Amino acid sequence: MIDLDATDRAILRALQADATLKASTLGRRLGLSQPATWRRVKRLTDAGALGPRRLDLDLEKLGFGVTVFLGVKLALKGRVSLEDFERAVSAIPEVQTVEHVLGLYDYRLRVVARDLPDFERVLRRRIMTLPGVGQVEANVLLSEERRPGPLG
Repeated sequence: MIDLDATDRAILRALQADATLKASTLGRRLGLSQPATWRRVKRLTDAGALGPRRLDLDLEKLGFGVTVFLGVKLALKGRVSLEDFERAVSAIPEVQTVEHVLGLYDYRLRVVARDLPDFERVLRRRIMTLPGVGQVEANVLLSEERRPGPLG
């Protein structure tokens, strides 16, 4: 775990809100020079507190109107390796996240589709045919509220 001071937390909050901020802009907001800000961001990145910067896509506007969370329990028969399942499911473009979890299911998947018939096609033709898939439970996302997280 990395030790964070108030300035580090302010940097993380600002970048969480807008990851495109330049060090000079960020520094002006926080009362730091551009080089000092850059050094802090580099230290946070090197320590693993900051990962790669990603775009936040509006999936609905891109034609993906349905998001489904799938709970997947692997079948005990055949004893497929977790790595084989993870590799196969990660190759499906509609699967946005693959989370290995503890509980009723072995994996939680976030799947996007154009509509419910498209999701059914993905489920039947791609996910249910994966090695080791046993029980599957689907939960359709109705709405989503983004929370700022512990630094917000």
